[in-house]
Amino acid sequence: MSDLEIRPATADDIPAIVAMLADDPLGARRESPDDPAPYRAAFERIARDPGQRLVVAVRDGRVIGTLQLTVVPGLSRRGATRSIIEGVRVHADERGSGLGTQLIQWAIDESRREGCVLVQLTSDATRTDAHRFYERLGFEASHVGFKLAL
Repeated sequence: MSDLEIRPATADDIPAIVAMLADDPLGARRESPDDPAPYRAAFERIARDPGQRLVVAVRDGRVIGTLQLTVVPGLSRRGATRSIIEGVRVHADERGSGLGTQLIQWAIDESRREGCVLVQLTSDATRTDAHRFYERLGFEASHVGFKLAL
């Protein structure tokens, strides 16, 4: 995959990112690719925040993967900085190609460059294939996550 580029997302990448977010049973229920306004507004907020890295994986000019990495300074763990990986998606045509591993490795390497001592992520309880994937990469299911919809 030497022709693969992982780069910061641009506003032009939004439709491809949203299409990947919507391309599974969970995403199909919560995403609205036909309504670009909220995604453009969110992209602008992300772009202004120095703690955010929204990236895309591109091959032959086509966006085939994405993730968002958030760097979070904190007081716990002796003032440690951690990172959070969110919104990992690989285009359906590329699943099983090793692209997901490359994206996660990019996020881990970027986290190290930022001085993070911990990388964390959450995955919906129903995504058992994703759980196996993250465990193969060395992540441990060490906590129980909670969410409150507002």
